[in-house]
Amino acid sequence: MEWGGFSSSLLPRTQYDEALDAVSVNPGEQIFEKLLSGMYLGDIVRRVLLRLAEEAALFGPSVPPNLLIPCILGTPHVSCMHQDKSSDLQEVGRILSNVLGIHETSLELRKLVVEVCSIIAKRAARLAGAGIVGILRKIGRDRSKHDGSSSHRTVVAMDGGLYEHYPLFRAEMKAAVVELLGSEVAENVLIELSKDGSGIGAALLAAAHSKYSRYGW
Repeated sequence: MEWGGFSSSLLPRTQYDEALDAVSVNPGEQIFEKLLSGMYLGDIVRRVLLRLAEEAALFGPSVPPNLLIPCILGTPHVSCMHQDKSSDLQEVGRILSNVLGIHETSLELRKLVVEVCSIIAKRAARLAGAGIVGILRKIGRDRSKHDGSSSHRTVVAMDGGLYEHYPLFRAEMKAAVVELLGSEVAENVLIELSKDGSGIGAALLAAAHSKYSRYGW
């Protein structure tokens, strides 16, 4: 399923999302994708840190020049910082220094950066989970076996490096599905990694088309 182009006034867009969209190659398009795709999460984090640097002098009296560079912070950087388990958040300090040019950071500051990464990743993961639940409701797979409907096991195939390489994102997304469906229904929903989902989807569409084209449909 291609859901990146979904848009709604109910989506929780912020000033950072709107600014990112405005300078993108396709303003006003792929709104859902820009809220949760690995292509954009890193730059949303950068934009939040930039505002904190400008308005709250988070990194000192001057704004670190690298924070002004679009897309310098990637989602792999966000994932590494968010999942840093060291007592002094050493990986966070390394990325701030090597990527953003912010040196000699305190543990308190590093914790704040991790919190920013966590908030943005959690929002993206919960939106992805809500998207899955919306699809399940549309096709009638959101009910328990006690409401008179037949019980189905549904497998949701997920593709992409964000789901594959970002365990905390994956966990938050699954938790959102359980929260929205309820634990009983969610037991019958399996979310599995499926590499090359685009290729598999194209093959399924081609197979379906070849089947029905025989009848002139």
